[in-house]
Amino acid sequence: MLSSIVLIVWAAFWVYWLIAAQGAKAGSHRRRTARPSVLLAVAFVLLRVLDPGGLAVQSPVVQAVGVIALLTGLGLAVWARIHLGRNWGMPMTEKDEPELVVTGPYRYVRHPIYSGILLAILGTALATNLYWLIAAALLGIYFVYSASVEERLLTASLASQYKCYQAKTKMLIPFVL
Repeated sequence: MLSSIVLIVWAAFWVYWLIAAQGAKAGSHRRRTARPSVLLAVAFVLLRVLDPGGLAVQSPVVQAVGVIALLTGLGLAVWARIHLGRNWGMPMTEKDEPELVVTGPYRYVRHPIYSGILLAILGTALATNLYWLIAAALLGIYFVYSASVEERLLTASLASQYKCYQAKTKMLIPFVL
């Protein structure tokens, strides 16, 4: 039952995400890299190969913590997406007219959408099955790589303004990383 609810929450999130993407600014080009969907597909195959019930979470307390993390993470990603407005784009996309957004969740981390999605995947693992930690690890690697590429692009287009922002704000986890 809880797994179905988690799936519905994720589906609603992705429907919102696709609809919200319609108003984004055009980008001049996008770097060719592995897409998160490829990484999720790998994680899905691993979940099917491994015993799916082997690491199912049974504790109601851990499941509750997981649901809270899931909702908090998706909420953070949506808050960040709303705050970016038309400046949002696919990972590693260079915008034609880049603007530096440093308000809302961007006051605390430079990549709150990535942070939120990672927290939501961690929450999914705690609420349903610890095998989702595989997806969290794969996406974590992808997001750190994407953030690094995006930061090089932003540094090139926004120069000292972005360097100052980097010096004051952590990449993914406030006060830590």
